[in-house]
Amino acid sequence: MNETLLQRLQAFQREHKITQKGALSVMLYVSRVARREGLPLDPRSLRTAEKGQVRGLGRSAVQAILRDYGITRTLAREGGRTSRGSLGLMEAYVTFLNQLNREGLADAEAIERWWVEQVRRYFASQPFVLRRDRSKSLQAMLEDLFEQVRQRQEQDPGATYLGSVLQHLVGAKLELALETKLPHHGAAVADASSARQGDFVIHNAVIHVTTAPSQGLLEKCMANLQAGLAPIIITLQERVIVARGNAEMLGIGERVDILAIEQFLTTNLHEWSGFQSVQRDVALDQLIDRYNAIVDACETDPSLRIRLGR
Repeated sequence: MNETLLQRLQAFQREHKITQKGALSVMLYVSRVARREGLPLDPRSLRTAEKGQVRGLGRSAVQAILRDYGITRTLAREGGRTSRGSLGLMEAYVTFLNQLNREGLADAEAIERWWVEQVRRYFASQPFVLRRDRSKSLQAMLEDLFEQVRQRQEQDPGATYLGSVLQHLVGAKLELALETKLPHHGAAVADASSARQGDFVIHNAVIHVTTAPSQGLLEKCMANLQAGLAPIIITLQERVIVARGNAEMLGIGERVDILAIEQFLTTNLHEWSGFQSVQRDVALDQLIDRYNAIVDACETDPSLRIRLGR
């Protein structure tokens, strides 16, 4: 992109504080209109008959643009359509684009790509949310979190969000329980395909954290046993039966502990809170603080962080 154009776009973004999903939706949509219809644009043609909204702006229009760039994650449920400031922002942006056009700087395709990159950055800045809900059990709260992670992963094919979250939650839990620091690695580096004995090695125990307890992982557990180590598999509740079946097939069903992460974490949270419901928020704070510190230290994606909310 032309350096002058880049600087002008950055200045416009700063001036209008375009960092949230509604405003980004407006930028994407108007940029696509400019690319499709050409410049200059008449802002009056982008107002609804009632003159209260941006004509054509909505979730489906915004998501169609993002899909062109391989993004399926939803930016905004209303696509910026119901935001009070959308109409004024559209008019300011059209004026800006028309000025760029007069100066010979308007590269509509490059401008659209730049706003798509800002959307990617917005997604990267959004943490998962573990909602404190006194009406739910700790296990149900964790299940809600994992479902949220699972949904984001489905919207971003090829990503390994769920495996990363599971691994670093286990790492945080172990550090708190043992009151010591442990070595960590990016969760994208699976221990089953590396020279490491497992995700965590503590004395003679080897812990494998996985969303998919494959045959290959169980073969690695066999190697652990042959080396005099005690393998432990931690996985999602619905995968426990699969892991046990694979272990039985290899004849090591009675030699490998296979645990559901929901119960693995919940048990310790109850213990740390002294089995007092009023103290469980403190226990959650400790777990998530340690988890976020691990993510900050060994991952490059800040969206893996978890925020405690209501």
